[in-house]
Amino acid sequence: MLQERIITADSVAINFFKGDGTMDTVVVVKIIRDKKTITSLSNAISASTTKPDLKCGYDGSLHFFKNNMVLQDIDFRMNDATCKYFTFKQAGELKATVLSDEASRLLQDIRSNDVLR
Repeated sequence: MLQERIITADSVAINFFKGDGTMDTVVVVKIIRDKKTITSLSNAISASTTKPDLKCGYDGSLHFFKNNMVLQDIDFRMNDATCKYFTFKQAGELKATVLSDEASRLLQDIRSNDVLR
């Protein structure tokens, strides 16, 4: 299960793209080491499953690490009200969960915070 894997992470690298759905330009990178923030992110990501919409594009990516090894890569779209998803591969299959307003606020707070957590 996704949450059981990512909740054990000791850090998360977050790439924020331009925000228009394209993945070609990383404009902000944040590294999270605060366990409370990692837990909040993992809870938000695993909240409610949905069917992935491949036409939505991406506004960023999350990379969960433990002991310098990647546990899970997760892409997200949050700047389009009709396409607010986390997407990830699980057992070789593309899965998606709903990116809630609360998750969107958390990501925006992390993005705007100049201090690495």
